[in-house]
Amino acid sequence: MKFSELRDLGEAEVQQKLRENLEELFRLRLRQASRQLSNTERMKQVRRDVARLRTRERQLELEKAAKHE
Repeated sequence: MKFSELRDLGEAEVQQKLRENLEELFRLRLRQASRQLSNTERMKQVRRDVARLRTRERQLELEKAAKHE
């Protein structure tokens, strides 16, 4: 997922995608711990997606705060 794709998403959509990615990351960590994970690159991708989503979430918070001032 590219950050440019996230710019069009609303707050609820960002939160939903973040929740989905965190769940996927949890499942990947469990599979890695039990040595069943073959594609370790996927963990890196999901972690980066989580970071992008959290960044977008923060941007939306700041935009919302700026409107109220």
